[in-house]
Amino acid sequence: MPVGVPKVAARIPGNEDASWVDLYNHLYRKRIVFLGDEITKELGNTVVGIITYLSIEDEIPDIFLFINSPGGGILPGIGIYDSVSNSPPDVNTICMGIAASMACLILTGGAITKRIAFPNGRVLLHQPIIATPKLKVAMPKYLYMNEMLEIRNRIIFTYVQRTKQPKAIICLDIQRDVFMSAEDALAYGIIDSISLDESEGLLPFLPVS
Repeated sequence: MPVGVPKVAARIPGNEDASWVDLYNHLYRKRIVFLGDEITKELGNTVVGIITYLSIEDEIPDIFLFINSPGGGILPGIGIYDSVSNSPPDVNTICMGIAASMACLILTGGAITKRIAFPNGRVLLHQPIIATPKLKVAMPKYLYMNEMLEIRNRIIFTYVQRTKQPKAIICLDIQRDVFMSAEDALAYGIIDSISLDESEGLLPFLPVS
């Protein structure tokens, strides 16, 4: 059984012959990005870097971010969210599998009307959990708690803006694990549509090239 990322034949602009490149590298060239693992500092920087590069390369064509993630680090997740929601080209966020915790927040950050879930996609909304940082200099506990509260309030405000749910509802739901189907996420305002049109192919929202 092959190990590692598959390689595909692709012709790089300026070269006459095709060369073998890894699958994800080839998809990046098609403006397709994957968030398919736990969100760490390294993964967060990678996703932000790719979106930034694609935005600089061309501000017009949409970017497509496929999400299948259990969530992860709060600060790397916020970094991805800010990159997605402030990108000059629209970023389509697509939930396949699950978008949990910070991945759920990132899903809401896509361009309005372009936040999508597959029919079997799942969403998990819950309280942000931030591990105590390992600092070289001791931080007073009250400063740390104030910072955690500020981040939590910012996340709640973001959900209120992006879903149009009342703040009281978000505050209540975020304190517990709320699992949602694609239909539930659509009704809640986390996504804008469900990919159901099989007549146009599996991914009717992707550009044909």
